[in-house]
Amino acid sequence: MISPSIPPSDNEIYERIVSAILEHRLQPGTKLVEDKLGSAFGVSRTRIRPVLVRLANEQIVTLTPHRGACVAQPTEQEAHEVFEARRVVEPPLLEHFMAVATADDIATLTGCINEEEAARVRGDLRQAIRLSGDFHLRIAERAGQQTLGRILRELVSRTSLILMAWGPTHNTVSCGCLEHRAVLDAIRLRDVASATRLMRDHLGHLEAQLNFSPAPTGSFDPVAVFGAAA
Repeated sequence: MISPSIPPSDNEIYERIVSAILEHRLQPGTKLVEDKLGSAFGVSRTRIRPVLVRLANEQIVTLTPHRGACVAQPTEQEAHEVFEARRVVEPPLLEHFMAVATADDIATLTGCINEEEAARVRGDLRQAIRLSGDFHLRIAERAGQQTLGRILRELVSRTSLILMAWGPTHNTVSCGCLEHRAVLDAIRLRDVASATRLMRDHLGHLEAQLNFSPAPTGSFDPVAVFGAAA
C-alpha cells in the first residue's frame, strides 16, 4: 500500500491505471484528464503525461491531439473481426508447429500454461492475459511461417486490448489454462485434427465471454477510483 506521505512512482501510477481498466472501474472511452489524475495521485500533471504516453504506446490508451487521452475503445465489430481472423490464421500455424515440435518445444508451452495459471491464482489478470498470448505466439514462432506469424502478433496484441476492455473481470483458472492444456495434449499425440479443432473452440470461447454492455453514464471521478491524495 502506498504511503500517503510519499507520492507514487510513475510505475505505480501506471499499474494502478491498468488495474482500474482491467477491473472495469475505468470504462472504454473514459477521458483521462491530466490535472484531475495528478490531483488524485498527488503529483503534477507533468508526472502524469509520460504515464499516458506509455499506455498509448501499449494501445491501452488513445492520445488525440487537442483532445487529450481516453481509455482505448475497440469496437464490437473489431473484436469479432479479430477473433474471426485468428480462427483462420492459427490452425495452419498449429499444423506447421506440430510437424517440427520437439520435446523442448512442448516443455516451453507447458511452462507458459503453468505461469499463466499461477498468475490467475494470485489475481494478476494482466499478466495472465499476456502469458495466454505468449502460448499462441510460441507456437507461431516455432512454426516457421514468418508472414502468418507477423499477422498473429498483431492479432494477439489487439486481443489483449479487447480482453482488457470487454473481457470478464473474474479470474477463472478453468478458461484459458485448461483449454490450452487440452490443445497441448493433442499436440503431444500429434493429432492435428483434434488440436486445430480445440484451438478454434478455445478462440470461440474467449470471444463468447466478451461483454459489450454500454458503460454507465456519468463523469469519471479520479478520486473515487484511485483515492484522494494526502
